[in-house]
Amino acid sequence: MTTAETGTVHGNAKDAYLDLLKRCLTRYDGRRIFLGPPLTKSRTMEQIERGRFAHQDADTMIGWPRLDNVRHCVETVLRQQVPGDLLEAGVWRGGCCVFMRGILKAWGVTDRTVWVADSFAGFPEPDTGRYPDDSVYDSPVAREILDGFGYPIAISLDEVKSRFTAYGLLDRQVRFLVGYFADTLPQAPVERLSVLRLDGDMYQSTLESLENLYPKLSVGGFCIIDDYSLEGCRKAVEHFREAHGITEPIEKIDWTGVFWRRTSG
Repeated sequence: MTTAETGTVHGNAKDAYLDLLKRCLTRYDGRRIFLGPPLTKSRTMEQIERGRFAHQDADTMIGWPRLDNVRHCVETVLRQQVPGDLLEAGVWRGGCCVFMRGILKAWGVTDRTVWVADSFAGFPEPDTGRYPDDSVYDSPVAREILDGFGYPIAISLDEVKSRFTAYGLLDRQVRFLVGYFADTLPQAPVERLSVLRLDGDMYQSTLESLENLYPKLSVGGFCIIDDYSLEGCRKAVEHFREAHGITEPIEKIDWTGVFWRRTSG
C-alpha cells in the first residue's frame, strides 16, 4: 500500500510495522509532525518536520531523517551479520532506542541487546577545567536553555521504561546504563557493538562516550553522532578521530546528524 501524502510504499509487514512505529514515536498526524504548546507559535512547520523540534509528547525529537538513518544502519549490520549490540548514549524519552528494539523485533532477532545509556537526571555540570569547550554551558542562562526548552530534558528511568512498555518492547533485550557517562561507561558490561549512537550534546559527554565505547564497535559497524551541529560535540568528535587516526569519511544525515562506518580496527 502507498501513503499518498508521504510517498511511503509498504512492500511487506516489516516495512508497515516500522513505518507505523516511526509515526507513533514522532506523533505524526498524517500531514505533519506538529508541536504542542508553548512553542507552537514560535517555530515554523519546516523546522518541526526536519527534526529541529518535536511534538510536546513525542517519544523522540530526532525527526524522520535521523530515524531512517538508524534503520539503515541497524538493518545493514543485520543483513551483513556484523556482530554486536546496539547502544544509544543520551536517550531523552527513549524513542530512538524503542525504534532500535522495534527493528530487532521486526527482523526476528533475539540475540542482540539494545543498551539505553543516560543519567535520567539531565546534563552533568560542565567540567570546564578539563573540558574548556563546554564553557558555553557554564552560566545560569545557558543551563536554563539546556535543561528546558519547551519540554523537560531530565526524563526519569521509570518514564523511559513506560514508553518501551507502551509499545510492547520492554523485555530482556533492553538493558539500562543509569548514571553519568563518566561513572557508567568505563565499567559498562557491553562486550561488542554494531551500532553506536551518541546524543550527549556536550564535549565531555561525547568524548567520554567515544573513549569508552568506540573500541567496542565492530569493523563494519556504524557510529552515529546526533549533535554535530553543536560546536562542543563537533570538536570532541574531531579531536577523538584525530587522536586515534580515524579516517573513514563522515556522512551527513540532516542539519545536525552525521555518521560513519568503521572499516578498520
